[in-house]
Amino acid sequence: MMYKKLFLLSGLVLSLILVGCEFTKKTVNNVNLFTIEDDINLGLQVSQEIANDPKQFPILKEKGNEDVYRYIRKITNKILNSGKVVNRNNFKWQVKIIDDIETLNAFATPGGYIYVYTGLIKYLDSEDQLAGVMGHEIAHADQRHSTKQMTKSGALDLLLSAAIGEKEAVKQVVGGIVGLRFSRTHETEADEYSVRYLCGTDYNAAGAAGFFKKIGGAGSPPEFLSTHPNPDNRVQEIEARAKGMGCRGNSTNKTEYNRIKGLL
Repeated sequence: MMYKKLFLLSGLVLSLILVGCEFTKKTVNNVNLFTIEDDINLGLQVSQEIANDPKQFPILKEKGNEDVYRYIRKITNKILNSGKVVNRNNFKWQVKIIDDIETLNAFATPGGYIYVYTGLIKYLDSEDQLAGVMGHEIAHADQRHSTKQMTKSGALDLLLSAAIGEKEAVKQVVGGIVGLRFSRTHETEADEYSVRYLCGTDYNAAGAAGFFKKIGGAGSPPEFLSTHPNPDNRVQEIEARAKGMGCRGNSTNKTEYNRIKGLL
């Protein structure tokens, strides 16, 4: 694997020389020295580390919570089957719920391991809002933003070590992915893909805008949003994109969503 990475790195350097001044900021955001297989292997290592750390990541047990898991997986599958997820058949797309009522968050690792906090589920008002946020996180995995971002940040040695299973490196990568602050370009792209995914379903395709409306009116947005694009701007852009794409879905499933919230 190391030889493969050195070869890829040499190819990247050559490419940079060839494109010269045409190497734009967008190009920088999309450089990735890792393959699809690397994302898959890295995601597996990270998911195993999360499973082995119940103190930081208290996974909600499936026994006794079958309805909640069935519901979350139904939303996930609806997004995955929209026909818009590039790596639909390449990645694992395994969903787990983290039992932490105080945390308003969700994240996805490379390779499609998705984690949703009970705090986020309880905070939101409707199924389309949760679907919008999950679509955003699925987009980060599908568009491989984590390995692109870590490539850009120079964490290549760390990623290489984690990809081949070095435990300490995997722990560092777990912390990096959970707290990863994506570039504004990647955040905007994930918003766009959330709309694309939901546009292929019966959901209100601007579902993610509902999350940002709530966050924007909360006074003090969560710390993880501090470097992200302004929530108000994101609402406008998400809604405009859904309208521009001619999305016709309007399903919110509030009644069923409230029932699921009551089970947590």
